Amino acid sequence: MRIETYLHDSARRLGGKVALVTPERRLTYTELDALSDALAAALQARGVARDDRVVVQMANGWQAVVALFAVLKAGAVFSLVNPTVKPDKLGYILDNCEARALVIQGSLATAAADRIAAVPSLAVTIAEGEAPGFSEAVPFAACLAPARPRPHGGIDSDLAMLVYTSGSTGRPKGVMMTHRNVDAAAGSITAYLRSAEDDVVLSVLPLAFDYGLYQVLMAVRVGARLVLEPSFTYPQAILARMREEGVTALPLVPTMAALLLRLRSIEPGSVPTLRTLTNTAAALPVPHIERLRQLFPGAALYSMYGLTECKRCTYLPPGHLDGRAGSVGIAIPNTEARIVDEDGQPVPPHVVGELVIRGPHVMQGYWRDEAATRAALRPGWNPWERVLHTGDLFFSDVDGFLYFVGRKDDIIKTRGEKVAPKEVEAVLHALPGVAEAVVVGLSDPVLGQSILALVVASDPGLTGADVLRHCRAHLEDFMVPHAVEFRSELPKTDTGKISRRLAAEILEPMT
Repeated sequence: MRIETYLHDSARRLGGKVALVTPERRLTYTELDALSDALAAALQARGVARDDRVVVQMANGWQAVVALFAVLKAGAVFSLVNPTVKPDKLGYILDNCEARALVIQGSLATAAADRIAAVPSLAVTIAEGEAPGFSEAVPFAACLAPARPRPHGGIDSDLAMLVYTSGSTGRPKGVMMTHRNVDAAAGSITAYLRSAEDDVVLSVLPLAFDYGLYQVLMAVRVGARLVLEPSFTYPQAILARMREEGVTALPLVPTMAALLLRLRSIEPGSVPTLRTLTNTAAALPVPHIERLRQLFPGAALYSMYGLTECKRCTYLPPGHLDGRAGSVGIAIPNTEARIVDEDGQPVPPHVVGELVIRGPHVMQGYWRDEAATRAALRPGWNPWERVLHTGDLFFSDVDGFLYFVGRKDDIIKTRGEKVAPKEVEAVLHALPGVAEAVVVGLSDPVLGQSILALVVASDPGLTGADVLRHCRAHLEDFMVPHAVEFRSELPKTDTGKISRRLAAEILEPMT
């Protein structure tokens, strides 16, 4: 099934039902369908054809949801980019995927005008809101005149999306997901969550984060209502919104859970309609699980694990929380998970190995990166298939429940995002006064991992505040180090190379 079919089908069945609620606007399924039709037709009229790539850089809002369905209806491939992504990285993504179109917030277009102009494949840039200094941009509102897109002839094995995720080289990699991949993931997740047409899902997760993106896709798939908020900055206001809308499902990451639990005014049963809580990105501390269950006694809590390359791997059925609160559960429906050794052979219970995933939701590979694709997708346990080597270390108990141990590589996973240390280090080394720098991830009960920058300064006047200010100016928010420590020297290998592993081993016992 192609993903735009979700919206066609739900609009046909539930046309007058509210599909999407944002602070600015409420849209019914009929309205969402019509607006995305109009934008799809506008994209086609400006040169977007089947299999072209369209980058969307917008904050959470109705416009972003309209844009992603419009791209699919035009037969193209969408790539959602976080609004905090800086112009240089946006330019890299546009170049790498040879984007045909860009749909972007006006202020972001202005900031990235030079990089956008340098992308030869771009046929059109559509800007939502004012874009001073970018006269070439087509206004988003001008693309919403009623129209129907032309049939594109696409099938479900076409690419639906490219999700750019950090890689160990420091350059983001485009994860290729077909319509069939996305539908398999969405179908499996909605099955075990028992998602239904009467659900009201509230999400504050960025749409560029696949956990946030799938809240849109799954809600539209089952005909539910999605309440989309820009952030979780004011948890008290979010709780009020949940009561106002009768929210039944709340997707969490550990940072959100920690903020909720700090509220003194929250009482058990304060959102009586809530029946589902989900968590991924990092494991919830067991005390947080217990407190959430006390505060929301009518809600089933699902602990989950996944990665961009297949969306979701495992979930812990709520009935097993009492005995296995530290587990991320079992493979999701229509998926197989194995833990293997270095030779690819299954290991017995309680022996640590690499998690390998088999299923129809596994990616097609990394966009134009054959070496990385070969490393991740390897021959499976049947001769006709490739399976996903996650790079994550796990063990299982005797009943087959899985437990996350850590990553095989250096990628730091913080706030649900992957951070390549090399990318942060490149920014640090660009700051005058920095002689050497290394970035490590430290275990954190809320963030999953926190980012620490160790710096050797050539300028004795350089301060931690200077370093953080520089990083905020050149990195997305989640990539900015949480702390900076100065050292007279950094640990090195015998060959003189700075060793991130040695730095982490020295620091970890101190946390």
